[in-house]
Amino acid sequence: MNIYFNIKKQIVLSTILLLSCLTIACNDELDLQADGRITMDQVFKDRNYTRGYLNACYGYGAGISLWRSVRCDEAEDASMSIGGATISTWYDGAVTAQNYGSYSSDGDPWSNLYQGIYKCNVFLENIQNYTGLAFGDEVEGWKAQAHTLRALYYLMLIKRYGDVPLFDKPVETDHDFTQDKKAKFSEIVEFIIDDCRAALATPNTQDAFSWNIYENQFNIMHRAVPYAIMSEAITYAASPLWSDGTYTWVDATEINKEALSALLSNDYKLFNIQPDPTIAQNAYALYFFTDANDRRSVDKETILQRGGKMSIWKDAGMPSTASMTQSGANPTQELVDCYEMAATGELPILGYSDASHLNPIINTESGYDPLNPYEGRDPRFYASIYYNGATRYLDQPNGKKVATYTGGAEDLSATDRRHTRTGYYLRKFNNYKSAQNNELDGAIRLFRLAEIYLNFAESAYQAYGPDQVISLGSNLNMSARDAVNAIRKRAGMPDLPIGLTKEDFERRYRNERRVELAFEEHRFFDVRRWKILENTDGLVSGMKITKNGDNYIYDRFAFENRKSNTTRFLKYPINQTEVDKIFGYTGTDWQNEGW
Repeated sequence: MNIYFNIKKQIVLSTILLLSCLTIACNDELDLQADGRITMDQVFKDRNYTRGYLNACYGYGAGISLWRSVRCDEAEDASMSIGGATISTWYDGAVTAQNYGSYSSDGDPWSNLYQGIYKCNVFLENIQNYTGLAFGDEVEGWKAQAHTLRALYYLMLIKRYGDVPLFDKPVETDHDFTQDKKAKFSEIVEFIIDDCRAALATPNTQDAFSWNIYENQFNIMHRAVPYAIMSEAITYAASPLWSDGTYTWVDATEINKEALSALLSNDYKLFNIQPDPTIAQNAYALYFFTDANDRRSVDKETILQRGGKMSIWKDAGMPSTASMTQSGANPTQELVDCYEMAATGELPILGYSDASHLNPIINTESGYDPLNPYEGRDPRFYASIYYNGATRYLDQPNGKKVATYTGGAEDLSATDRRHTRTGYYLRKFNNYKSAQNNELDGAIRLFRLAEIYLNFAESAYQAYGPDQVISLGSNLNMSARDAVNAIRKRAGMPDLPIGLTKEDFERRYRNERRVELAFEEHRFFDVRRWKILENTDGLVSGMKITKNGDNYIYDRFAFENRKSNTTRFLKYPINQTEVDKIFGYTGTDWQNEGW
């Protein structure tokens, strides 16, 4: 079975070396020469072989992708402009358990994640008998890395598949597959937390498991990562889709406040470097194309990047950019409507009076002008989205403006994927100076401090209400509202008001999370764990703009209803081939509901 990777006493050293060099933690000291076969006992008697095997535990996480955004209500895929687009199968709801991996943004990561778990299990079982050379606390540090990786892989599994089998030891050749069963989501979360606790019990030293990131350690597991894993895992466990009563919002608040306190106490900060206006509009914009691989000397917000730099200019760019291939993920009108007014801190659009979202309910108290819809918005809007009239080149403020109106250079097109389908282009992650041989675009962060603030806010308002102040220790006190306001302050937005009801705060919180974490994969999972998929992903819309003299006329239009918002899309299906094999062993159908 593909989900199990049975260990044999003999392993091929060249395989270890290949895998180790695929990980970012590899360095010259690990470039060993393959010399035939060695036993596992021999591996764990030699420092370099052991470190090589630890490196082989890296590299098995599920992929992180901008293209997740077109599979939720953040964006419409420009490829729908051409016939036979792959994404159309997703929008039609026509994917199956057999072909899901061909249409998901990260494929079918089940087997890959279990292979990573298997490697971690092998390492953790054998490192107990390590007899090789060691410096300081480094053996404990190796264990901490493996525990953290295993926790990360299980988190990636459950947020996609829900209940999954739990293996804490290597599956041997004589394993009795007939006894295997799924563990509940909450049981996996308990295991994840235990793994993170084991990692954090390791000494906080450079040799072991430090807060610091040292040279050649980019993307290596370090002390901040278990806190981020626990925070996300417990927040998901208390959410409507996954909650079974095991973990309450009070439980989630305890872990989230611990994680946030630990990070803040160890020099994690929201990125707040104000850029030269010819480089980026604001700190939020600058953050997403600032290199995270700098030992945290500049970027003190990123906990774990994992994903590599993207080519936004090429894969999600504008037709006015030389050598671009497609406009990619086109932001939806629904996302644009979520950006508040900067002066009042109020939402401009309170909802829609029709099912097609063509008639917005305008908040007259917000200061929004439907004849000038892009003026005075949340600064994150200008950092994230190219709209009609946006300055194309920041070093030429009086120069070219983006023209998405009818007849403009960046106009809508229903037949050319190089043009937008919605009236908008992606700006987040994109350095306008990027070009084919000048890669300056940014990367999605898997974990960053802003998410931990938001996780704390979510659990705290659910448990205690928006305004109850909670002690985080070290003379740091914070309410759910305070945590959201910390995010808003960095963005240059007014505080949320005191005294919001729990229901009103929830609407504002979810909107804040959507805006702050746009295009970072969170929205896809959030609408599922909140069980609002049916209400969000069925229909998205765009804006057609017509120029009338010096004025513009704005007309909303809706796309064809998507069928990828049904309850079966709440979870990934397990590959049907695997399900059939499992059924043959256990007589139990492991497939997720609806698939």
